Amino acid sequence: MKLYNLSHPEQQVSFSEAVRLGLGKGRGLFFPCDIPKLKDINVVLAMPFIERSQYIIKQFLQGELDEAKVDAMVASAFNFDLPLVKVDGARYCLELFHGPTLAFKDFGARFMAQCINAVGDGKPLTILTATSGDTGAAVAHAFHGLDNIKVVVLFPQGKISVLQQKLFTTLGGNIHTLAIDGDFDACQELVKQAFDDEDIRHGLGLNSANSINISRLLAQVCYYFEAVAQFQVKHPNQAPIISVPSGNFGNLTAGMLAKAMGLPVARFIAATNANDTVPRYLGDGNWRPNKTIATLSNAMDVAEPSNWPRVEACCDVMGWPLSSLLSASVADKAASLELQALARGGYVSEPHAAIAAKALTDTLAAQVDSEPKPLGIFLGTAHPAKFKEVVDSVLSCQLPLPQALAQVSDAPCLAEPMAADFAALKRYLFARIV
Repeated sequence: MKLYNLSHPEQQVSFSEAVRLGLGKGRGLFFPCDIPKLKDINVVLAMPFIERSQYIIKQFLQGELDEAKVDAMVASAFNFDLPLVKVDGARYCLELFHGPTLAFKDFGARFMAQCINAVGDGKPLTILTATSGDTGAAVAHAFHGLDNIKVVVLFPQGKISVLQQKLFTTLGGNIHTLAIDGDFDACQELVKQAFDDEDIRHGLGLNSANSINISRLLAQVCYYFEAVAQFQVKHPNQAPIISVPSGNFGNLTAGMLAKAMGLPVARFIAATNANDTVPRYLGDGNWRPNKTIATLSNAMDVAEPSNWPRVEACCDVMGWPLSSLLSASVADKAASLELQALARGGYVSEPHAAIAAKALTDTLAAQVDSEPKPLGIFLGTAHPAKFKEVVDSVLSCQLPLPQALAQVSDAPCLAEPMAADFAALKRYLFARIV
């Protein structure tokens, strides 16, 4: 598999190199030189999830890793359920939160850990990542206890839920966590600065576990195929509209790669909260990030999504106009009302999925006269209990804690506070990580 740097196209690397590097020259994202096209999509959709995922990922890797090794990596990473649940007559939710840290990030993080083990040379490695909530837990759990690998997670102090934080700040060992005085964009900028610093990059064997790492995106491609496979059992030969709760836009990128491979998806909806850089850009063509706004859907509080260049690259390669991508910005009040509406219908959700559900409802309503009747899927990216305070307040309930959260709820937080200052981060890394 060859990939090129979107910022410096002359830089081309193998999959193994892209996994090891994370980012390319000039902070450029790696993107496939060729997106594999699947010839008989119905045969692929009829496969069991694990077998299909093994097949899809091998289409990208093109023999770069031993096939038996890839099969084992996928089987080990994707060993939990992802049910498609009917919510009402027109909408389904793909529940991606049945993994060990109760969020969709488990798919990408666990597969990435397998990839790094497969392509590594045995030298010490430092995983540096920023999280707006769920990435931190998924990455920390995927790498916890692994030899020769240290993980440093940066998160915005006071801007993620307490239970989200507890899932990764209580592990200790090779997991180091920093509570940054700033928003997610500030955390992400510190990570990018670290990758630009040759002393850190080479001295610590730096790698990233954010969705900038291509291995995570390949893993996420697989669950879009599963969503459509389950959907078409109920609605043969119909292509769903898929609404994606969007923050850093890695999730949407994976969906668009799946469609580029031949997956039948009618339209994608990029559903954001009040951090609406992309909806505004799609509306007027001007990229104008505002200051990040804190919302109830904190994992999507991203004003400058890193993966957006990959979305545009996918559209460009496939000849899709950007106008083919639908978008919506859903404010906290509307998200809360949607959360209540879902609960009245018997489905308990959380703020991020509620945003995607609201955007899907509005899109379907605008196409009410279409034949056949349009149907859609929204992604459930996290277990409702990860946002217990918000859900309990909005729904006037008391959600029970699943075991993964109950066992860390009273554990001490081991995170260290730090200013959003690169010099301070560099001092920390060389004092604590080397």
